[in-house]
Amino acid sequence: MAAEIQLGDIAVEVVQKDIRNVHLSVLPPMGRVRIAAPRHLSLDAIRAFAIGKLAWIREQQRKFEEQERETPREYLNRETHYVWGRRCLLAVVERDAPPSVEWRHHRLTITARRGMNVTRRAEVLEAWYREQLREMAKPLMAQWQQRLGVQVTRLFVQRMKTRWGSCNPSARTIRLNTDLAKKPRECLEYILVHELVHLLERTHNARFVALMDQFLPGWPHRRELLNRLPVRHFDWAY
Repeated sequence: MAAEIQLGDIAVEVVQKDIRNVHLSVLPPMGRVRIAAPRHLSLDAIRAFAIGKLAWIREQQRKFEEQERETPREYLNRETHYVWGRRCLLAVVERDAPPSVEWRHHRLTITARRGMNVTRRAEVLEAWYREQLREMAKPLMAQWQQRLGVQVTRLFVQRMKTRWGSCNPSARTIRLNTDLAKKPRECLEYILVHELVHLLERTHNARFVALMDQFLPGWPHRRELLNRLPVRHFDWAY
């Protein structure tokens, strides 16, 4: 069951569950603050922890406020879309054939049946992005599993609103956000390595940072690059 504590003008959602450590998250797009904490900790102790992290929380919220947002997409001719960090102009071709997507140089073409609405065009392009990401992630996954000495049971690629990726160390599964197919390939590799390292260290502690430094030197640069790029427009609701 969730509770809430107030730190001045910042509301912090608190979820207590069967875990050993406190996990603090500042979530996009507006910087919602969430703390997952062990059941035995009192709200006063959790409040004290949050106060100690207040400067960090405000800095993360500031970054979200400054991050550029994509405008809502209408999936019309000459609309801008991105594939692996490259700007492309969309072309919509109406043809009596099954829907398909083709990417060539700086042109992204959706072949659609006459009268296909915006929602269906969006679904077709989303499915194409999902497949692009899956195909790009497969060899990277094999390479990094070997380097890290870990084994993943399953990779999921899906639309995610608040994360670029996630890891379930118990089930040994990895989830990747479909929108990574719009970002430079180095961003995908950073997220994939980040999630795989969670199979060695569940929390973002000093050991986790040391492992990232060891296996992917310069990873903070990739993280900053990803955080500077425009994020998808959503009608966010909480």
